[in-house]
Amino acid sequence: MSKLVIVESPAKAKTIKKYLGADYEVTASMGHVRDLPAAKLSVDIKNDFAPKYTTIKGKEQLVKTLKKQVEECDFVYLATDPDREGEAISWHLATVLKLDTNALNRVTFNEITKTGVKNGMDNPRQIDMDLVNAQQARRILDRLVGYKLSPFVSQKIRRGLSAGRVQSVAVCLIVDREEEINAFVPEEYWTLDAKFISPSRKTFNASFTGDETGNVKITSKEQSDYYLARLENADYSIKNIKKGTRKKNPAPPFITSTLQQDASRRLGFQAQRTMRCAQELYEGVSVEGYGTMGLITYMRTDSLRISEEARAAANTFIKENYGDKYLPEKPRYYKSKANAQDGHEAIRPTTPSLTPEQVKGSLTPDQFKLYDLIWKRFMASLMSSCIHNTVTATIEGGKAEDLANGKYCTFSASGYEVKFNGYTVLYEEISDDKEKETHLPELNIGDKVKLKELVGNQHFTQPPARYTEASLIKALEENGVGRPSTYATIITTIVKREYVKRNSKQLCPTELGCAITNLLKEKFPKIVSTKFTAQMETSLDDIDKGDVDYIEVLHSFYDDFEKNLQKVKEEMKDVKIKLEEDQTDIPCEKCGRMMVIKTGRFGRFLACPGYPECKNTKPLVAETEGNCPVCGKKIIEKKSKKGYVFYGCEGWPECNFMTWDKPTSENCPNCGKTLFKRKGGLTVCLDEKCGFEKKTERAKKGKKDE
Repeated sequence: MSKLVIVESPAKAKTIKKYLGADYEVTASMGHVRDLPAAKLSVDIKNDFAPKYTTIKGKEQLVKTLKKQVEECDFVYLATDPDREGEAISWHLATVLKLDTNALNRVTFNEITKTGVKNGMDNPRQIDMDLVNAQQARRILDRLVGYKLSPFVSQKIRRGLSAGRVQSVAVCLIVDREEEINAFVPEEYWTLDAKFISPSRKTFNASFTGDETGNVKITSKEQSDYYLARLENADYSIKNIKKGTRKKNPAPPFITSTLQQDASRRLGFQAQRTMRCAQELYEGVSVEGYGTMGLITYMRTDSLRISEEARAAANTFIKENYGDKYLPEKPRYYKSKANAQDGHEAIRPTTPSLTPEQVKGSLTPDQFKLYDLIWKRFMASLMSSCIHNTVTATIEGGKAEDLANGKYCTFSASGYEVKFNGYTVLYEEISDDKEKETHLPELNIGDKVKLKELVGNQHFTQPPARYTEASLIKALEENGVGRPSTYATIITTIVKREYVKRNSKQLCPTELGCAITNLLKEKFPKIVSTKFTAQMETSLDDIDKGDVDYIEVLHSFYDDFEKNLQKVKEEMKDVKIKLEEDQTDIPCEKCGRMMVIKTGRFGRFLACPGYPECKNTKPLVAETEGNCPVCGKKIIEKKSKKGYVFYGCEGWPECNFMTWDKPTSENCPNCGKTLFKRKGGLTVCLDEKCGFEKKTERAKKGKKDE
């Protein structure tokens, strides 16, 4: 071979190889090859924070293979992802493989298509050390905070804890929201909700707005009853009609944060699942009739820019499939936020004419759902506005004698009808707060309307909602905390470390998360300050642009941080924060006390609260509904070293039964043993002599969108 192209993943390598041909060999580094070793700080603070990188454990053989491939070729291209992390990987590869870091050997692909790959290969450049230094600064900052602050937090609260520079801010947001909810004092209010019948005999809804004195807010049952009495046997007529039109413009194409939010709301995807699936669509999939190709542009971006080539292709598709009226008079251009990195386009399909239905048979269910979402959002973003005809009716009511004396009550009813659907033919944005949509029958001023129902309803003001993944990502973005590539990792980390737990879609702080946050708020306020963290992100952006030296940024943060840490350690040298222990209904076999759940270096376990008088401990196990098909004992839930859940017999090691399939409460109709749920919609019996299996009802009908 004469030319070697190094990318991160085998999937990406396979796609790019297809476009480059026989003169190129494409290989994968499998992500980073060097990093700061985890066993120690690995940053020389006294020597301007010099990082001490080593080859990642387990990648020694891969590095040897890469070195051999480099020796056998004439030229090496570094084609890792087009962001700071990708730039750093290229720099580490160049260093390890002894390549010239000043050579024009760095290529980037905004999309893995024939055009995208050709453009990238035609425009090689040097490794951008400003991007590399921005990534190094983030990595060193996170290492300094993690390795300096975590031991202190562990000592003061519980062994094995960690505190991270950005994760702590995310937990703080969730804790603050919980405190708002707990401190919230609901206020009572009432609504008078009416149903009227129009002259055309159609029913419509209206709400009480006030009386002859103006708008009225009803705050008690007595006030509600007063108006209900005033309106007993009342007459109603249409006092005023206000008609108009309303234009609804499409949402811009996706950036990383909005993709994660919409995938959470519409598809129920967690951010990590969204990004994993998007990476697959970017790197390339085998599409029937087209071969291996990348279906979307690079998915870590906060830019709303769209290439003119993609715009033209999308406009042609819209015109041919929907007609001229679905294209606006002037093309739509969206403005990115002031702090956005404009190195990439917005997330869009690489081939706008390739519809989701055309590729459905070649994609996994997750890939199809996400591609469908990205394709529709992008196409809709370029289409005409949706036009609504709006109407608001004011209804006046009262008894005859009250009306004669100028006393009346007013109700309001509003609705709309779609005059032109525009972009909504493809896609309509949804939010966490869904609006109620109504439609009014034909009404005219002076029409008499008949009351069908009038009810006084009690309400209480509601506290702010707990964060969901979607709303937390939105909050992080609005506060400038983290960057597109970090949101999924932040959420995964705080849940995994049990600072936050998922309750359905809501994110709730644990007692542990609250304890750490309160400690950091009191002693290290900058660490959990959204404003300070956002300023650090801006500083990293300045390094990226070459406007500031990354060593200066590290000193500006660390020098004050270290002084404060030493001061706090002295202040709290005899302080230990005690957490409430989770009591169970499991009695201690030795003394009868109800055992509590504790956490040690190897995870959670049961312990007697009578320590040190009683030192009894035992493993904490989660029993399932099933019994072992081998020996009949209970099946318990276990975790592998990497944290994956599996199921095994409680009689281990005497009985070595284990499975990845989840036990159910059902028994096999043939042999009576526990049935297990398997991927693909199957329920199976694991007794080898039986072999019974059946499809679930959901699998028979076909799995619907989540």
